[in-house]
Amino acid sequence: MTYARKILPLILFFIISAAAPALAATPELPDLPLPALSVAVGAAEGPQDVVLTLQIIALLTVLSVAPAILLLMTSFTRILIVLGFTRSAIGVQQSPPNQVMASLALFLTIFTMTPVWRDIYENALGPYVMEEITAAEAFDGTINPVRRFMLGQVRERELSLMIRMSGDPQPANEDEVRTMTLIPAFILSELKSAFQMGVVIYIPFIMVDMIVASILMSMGMMMLPPMMISLPFKILLFVMADGWNLVIASLVTSFNM
Repeated sequence: MTYARKILPLILFFIISAAAPALAATPELPDLPLPALSVAVGAAEGPQDVVLTLQIIALLTVLSVAPAILLLMTSFTRILIVLGFTRSAIGVQQSPPNQVMASLALFLTIFTMTPVWRDIYENALGPYVMEEITAAEAFDGTINPVRRFMLGQVRERELSLMIRMSGDPQPANEDEVRTMTLIPAFILSELKSAFQMGVVIYIPFIMVDMIVASILMSMGMMMLPPMMISLPFKILLFVMADGWNLVIASLVTSFNM
């Protein structure tokens, strides 16, 4: 088991443990003194101390980028890109604001990934907390549901590309696909799916722009920007078609769970 394979499940394990819902009411805790934290730097007494220090530094480095790693391994990428395409297709640049778009994408990610995280909690985190399984079994129970999710979304062409670029032999089944090969293939597949959905979203708004531009040209209004006239019509079209519900429903149902 490589060091990267150990770190990745560890990150997922701690994130899920922090986000796991309480199964019972928390009893009232007694007053406890505030803990004191002290950090001391001293000379290493042997090679093992140096190795342990390097492992801690490597772990902290990976944890600093853990949110980005986890977001790329979930449905967040596709959702955020499609929402961005929707805003650009309508023609409004700052409405909804970026914070609203990112927050909506985050909560939709939590919604779509709930079955995966529930599986992790029931088969990895919960038994590990109850000391029913070992740490190695908990790590496997953490990474396996995420792998199944990514394998359900990844395209065969992107997966074959990454396997060929990695130089690994052709796997006989999904279990033989390395996680470090699966992740970039999954990200490429998500980008492709998001851009395909974005093109479909763009088509009706492009038609509105073309119709408005043709009308303005026929009326001889060459100097009037078509976007200024078409923007209210595109917003009206999006509202009347209940666009947000259509986009969100299409996004959520596009994932193979």
